[in-house]
Amino acid sequence: MRVKAAVLRQIGLPPPYAASKPLEIAELDLSSPGRGEVLVGIKAAGLCHSDLSVIDGSRPRPTPMALGHEAAGIVEAVGEGVTDLEAGDHVVLVFVPSCGRCGPCAAGRPALCEPGAKANGAGTLLSGERRLAFHAEPVNHHLGVSAFAEHAVVARESCVKIDPNLPLELAALFGCAVLTGVGAVVNTAKVEPGQSVAVVGLGGVGLSAVLGARLAGARQIVAVDLSDDKLAFAVKLGATDAVNAAAPDAADQIRRISGGGVDVAFDMAGAVAALELAYAATARGGTTVTAGLPRPDSRFSLAPVTMVAEERTLKGSYIGSAIPLRDVPRYVALFRAGRLPVDKLLTHRLKLDDINEGFDRLREGIGVRQVVVFE
Repeated sequence: MRVKAAVLRQIGLPPPYAASKPLEIAELDLSSPGRGEVLVGIKAAGLCHSDLSVIDGSRPRPTPMALGHEAAGIVEAVGEGVTDLEAGDHVVLVFVPSCGRCGPCAAGRPALCEPGAKANGAGTLLSGERRLAFHAEPVNHHLGVSAFAEHAVVARESCVKIDPNLPLELAALFGCAVLTGVGAVVNTAKVEPGQSVAVVGLGGVGLSAVLGARLAGARQIVAVDLSDDKLAFAVKLGATDAVNAAAPDAADQIRRISGGGVDVAFDMAGAVAALELAYAATARGGTTVTAGLPRPDSRFSLAPVTMVAEERTLKGSYIGSAIPLRDVPRYVALFRAGRLPVDKLLTHRLKLDDINEGFDRLREGIGVRQVVVFE
């Protein structure tokens, strides 16, 4: 079948993207799903910094590539061997397809699936195949999803079936922003009621972490960002305090507000300076969690003595240390119960043809989560 999709052919074109147009809206050939694969009609796809980092070259990927990894849609057909999904099922797409058999998967850590990571790096589906082409030229898949398109063929392992009554434009956010941000709080850090928390970087993932900290019962949530508008928004979502990261004494402010540093600090910005700030704001005996993705050549330095003498912990969190088949339905249920107001994160709806302008807004920090909505 033929599908309209946003294709990245050249990495690193200069902003503004409305002028340079790194994403070309093109007609691609999409093959039928193979064994263990699913054809999904995409209904909503969120714009995320992980997409932007491919566009600007921070996270190089093979090109040409059909971008988009945070999405929800409706199953239209299934390939051979898929018996637990059928046409009409609503699904959230997850950007790490976990094989269920490798060492990390067997240990209950599907976010670290080794075949999934290999396929994502190569621009293929979990099977190693590509189902997209432009005039017979193969087009790479983005994180096994390629959701900035009318339809996608994905591995069965990339799909999580959800309640069909959940609006799909909200469901899309559960595939990345919510899974990563809330998961970093409840899975990676295991924040306990009464603890103090700081969240550095208030994009969709960081604000999801604010929601997660509130859900976990944190007594104090310090929001930290360069944007006063984002700080005000975080307070509306439940943050108890706000600190502008541009202040030269930002770390001292956080430590003063929290009485010596927070129990858990999260870096959600994907910048070394943000990680350094989060680490500096963490109390003795506390934990610093980073879920941001800086450039691969970035380096972070610290005094190792603090790890020992202060019994500090520094942890990474990828896709919120999630078990998607467990966590996505759980977070959806919490949203329906009014305990996880994910709907407040959705600030812009746009058409596929306007996607370059959407990435300009994301680059400039305007809004929170933008979603391409397909009719």
